[in-house]
Amino acid sequence: MNIISNTMKAFIYTEYGAPDVLRLADVSKPIPQANELLVKVHASSVSGGSIWIRRGKVPGAAIFTFLIRLLFGITKPRNPVLGYEFSGIVEEVGANVKAWKKGDAVYGTTTGLKQGAYAEYVCIPETSKLHVIAPKPHSISFEAAAALPVGAMTALQLLQKMNITQGQKVLIYGASGSVGTFAVQIARALGASVTGVCSTGNVDLVRSLGADTVLDYTTQDLAQCTEKFDSIFDAVGKLDTATRKRLLRQNGQFRSTTSPTSEKREYLETLHSMIVEGNLKPVIDKVYPFEKLVEAHRYVDLGHKKGNVVINHS
Repeated sequence: MNIISNTMKAFIYTEYGAPDVLRLADVSKPIPQANELLVKVHASSVSGGSIWIRRGKVPGAAIFTFLIRLLFGITKPRNPVLGYEFSGIVEEVGANVKAWKKGDAVYGTTTGLKQGAYAEYVCIPETSKLHVIAPKPHSISFEAAAALPVGAMTALQLLQKMNITQGQKVLIYGASGSVGTFAVQIARALGASVTGVCSTGNVDLVRSLGADTVLDYTTQDLAQCTEKFDSIFDAVGKLDTATRKRLLRQNGQFRSTTSPTSEKREYLETLHSMIVEGNLKPVIDKVYPFEKLVEAHRYVDLGHKKGNVVINHS
């Protein structure tokens, strides 16, 4: 006789802090409401957002720390399960769900939901103003799909706001991180001549993604760079104002990951087209098994990851 369990494994946290605040526990398995899909999670990610929210603070950014506490809990986390990117298979659909069926391969975000993706299952509303869900591109793995939404959507919409055209010179500062690796590829797909800035160990990676020029900030002082750029994209939110002003042409465009962004299905559709055309691929540094989630957070906390760190739930 088959016994259907009403519990599942999930990593929870009940206080802000270091990776060790995360612990594996048995929690109630979510039940999809009429407008929801129950997704069996195959992969999730350790994104910058999940790190900040686990810590309950953004280093050097008091206003963002205040917003995190306001949105996610003043003294302790309001919702115990983190994880903001996922990929998986639809296991069940609510009565009012129109576009999805059991067995569909999907990916997306859990932004604004009460439960994140660090679990065996997650319920996702079919439509929402905050999160997104889309069919997983056939040509990429579940791990790659889980690394795609947040970083790639952030890079895409901020680059689009800069109105990049064919032949423009674009500087991408922090080109080897999650947002940065996507930004290099997207800027190239938009026709820009790309200069990436990263550390010594990531120069070859950034060049392989299509950067025309790569500057190693550990050996090359940006203050000595004489080139001017039509657009500058700060993919890590750390470029100082004086350097940015000196490198940017008059009337040039600047955007940073500290700029506001949103999540829309149309962004994923644009990214999907870039993947199909061979112009975009998620860069994955490491893949950790689900039970090693704490170890994955420790690694990302070191600040040296290349591209994305993914959790395999299979």
